Amino acid sequence: MTSMKKIVASASAIALGIGAFAACGNSTTTSGSEGKVYMLNSKPEVVDQLQELAEAYTEETGVQVDVQTASSGTYDTTLLSELAKDNAPTMFSTAGYATFARYKKYLAPIQDSKAYQLLNDDAKANSQKIGDDSYTIPYAVEYYGIIYNKKIVNEYAKKSYAVIKSADDITSYDVLSKVVEDMQKHKDDLGIQAAFATPGLESSDTYRFSAHMTRPPIFFEYRDNDTTFMKEIKGTYLDNYKNLFDLEMNNSPTEASLLGSKNYEDCTSEFALGDVAFYPNGVWSYSQIKDNEVADEDLGMLPYWMGIDGEEDYGPSTVYEATWGINKNASKADQQASLDFIEWMVTSDKGKEIMSKEMGFAVPFTTFGDDDQPDNPLVAAAKTWEDNGKKYMRSVDVPDQNWQNGIANALLEYAQGTGKWDGVTSAIVDGWKAEWAASEKSQGMLPEQTKFTW
Repeated sequence: MTSMKKIVASASAIALGIGAFAACGNSTTTSGSEGKVYMLNSKPEVVDQLQELAEAYTEETGVQVDVQTASSGTYDTTLLSELAKDNAPTMFSTAGYATFARYKKYLAPIQDSKAYQLLNDDAKANSQKIGDDSYTIPYAVEYYGIIYNKKIVNEYAKKSYAVIKSADDITSYDVLSKVVEDMQKHKDDLGIQAAFATPGLESSDTYRFSAHMTRPPIFFEYRDNDTTFMKEIKGTYLDNYKNLFDLEMNNSPTEASLLGSKNYEDCTSEFALGDVAFYPNGVWSYSQIKDNEVADEDLGMLPYWMGIDGEEDYGPSTVYEATWGINKNASKADQQASLDFIEWMVTSDKGKEIMSKEMGFAVPFTTFGDDDQPDNPLVAAAKTWEDNGKKYMRSVDVPDQNWQNGIANALLEYAQGTGKWDGVTSAIVDGWKAEWAASEKSQGMLPEQTKFTW
């Protein structure tokens, strides 16, 4: 097999934004009357770009900006340690509800700031709130779904045995499943190893199935109850989740009993090297896919179709977990300096260029127009669905890592034949109830109900 031209980063870095420790800028600062900024960052893939922004802002305004990034798997412990210091971060990453709940006591409400007011409506709706107060500023909207190789699918569509005429004919789970099974049947003729990339169940890859693929069935259960949060779920659509997981498992290059040995790099390589046609993941994976065997123009994205009634009205899932919060214990000058820095990043030509073009983010601020979008074909593919009138599928808040670990373990037992699907259902439904109860007990709070147009 041809080797990948790029080393694929670990899933924890890609999905959660946690990576190698790097101190950017001068770590010893003195507070001036104009305030200073100390950002604790959780995304290692943008360390250099943040440093460039910090230096440019300091040169332009004279305000000192320091950036540090936590080491792999240590963001929580690093943040707790830094927040306890006299020279604590003035702003820090607040990824997802679990992080927000854990650090809410350190966060200042920011809904009256110019930085918050510049957010678009969807981003404001996805800011973490308590009552009328908003505490987080989403700085990137990320999309995930079933990435596919248009070239492979369209070459298949030319075959006499094909069940579609072009990739555009894949418009539902029913069609997808027929295409996948037929491609698997004719994989040798098509010159591929399998239709789907391996659903790897090594720890670096399980987030795709525990944190991402679980969300659509819960989203639609919320739809049925016209709510955006429930402490208990029934698992109404988990049979549909099983359908998609089985479709991946039974039509991948790897025997089901060996899924636990396949990590994020293995599975991404299969797609990047053109060995498979379909790969469920998000826009962040583009940095590992590009410069290999799949051309940018051949990258497409389908929603996480599972055969749920009404799913055809929605595009790929959106997630707003890349967020910043302001430390309420910082001086008022430092809080304002941090908000001013965010405002500069999303209004200045320099800031907009680096955030969208160099960082590759789809930035959810009203100051970003069509020319300020990232050069990421997966972002463009995902946004096409909304441009064509499809609603966005909101990524619901999920419990902490314990819940995800339970699902991953149950999936592994199911794949290996040492457990039944009932174990997966229990991990999702019973684990959901237990983990939210534990969160409420320890944090004294649960996700807020918000308005959503179904």
